[in-house]
Amino acid sequence: MTITGFIFWGCIAVLLVYLILIYNNLVTLKHNVSKAWSNIDVLLKQRHDELPKLVETCRQYMQYEQDTLEKVMQARQSVASAQQQGDISALGAAEGSLRLGLGSLFAVAEAYPELKADESFQHLQARITGLENSIADRREFYNESVNINNVRIEQFPDVLLARFFGFKGFTLLEFNADELADVDLKSLFDR
Repeated sequence: MTITGFIFWGCIAVLLVYLILIYNNLVTLKHNVSKAWSNIDVLLKQRHDELPKLVETCRQYMQYEQDTLEKVMQARQSVASAQQQGDISALGAAEGSLRLGLGSLFAVAEAYPELKADESFQHLQARITGLENSIADRREFYNESVNINNVRIEQFPDVLLARFFGFKGFTLLEFNADELADVDLKSLFDR
């Protein structure tokens, strides 16, 4: 074999190693998105389990606020449905409704001193608030993972391998307009 043959096969080997590295990086990014989603999923399930306890605790004190309690439970069901279907867009909208419902519930609870003093309510409120904060953190991490993956599968030369092997982009978990707006606390107390 001549020097030209060694150079040719050396270039082929370098190119093959480079393509393998790109492929492995794309696989890593895809699995990072899945891992980030799994983290959100665990927190959503934990919150899903805590909400009925909170609503039941509130129901004992808030006889006249059934509408608020029902909205929280309907939003909880919407989140669960979107989560089961894997519909990220619907989940983002349902999450916004649930957060608004919880904000309303906690604001209305201010009018019930016995409820605010209830140890079970305080524990559940702290637990759900902690879960909400964790979900927000994980959602940020998920969206960052999705963004890195989506950018990478569109960059050259990664796009060539991504298309060849069928790597797909993921959907961001976006906030809806209601969630970004300030909560009108006055309207909650004017009922």
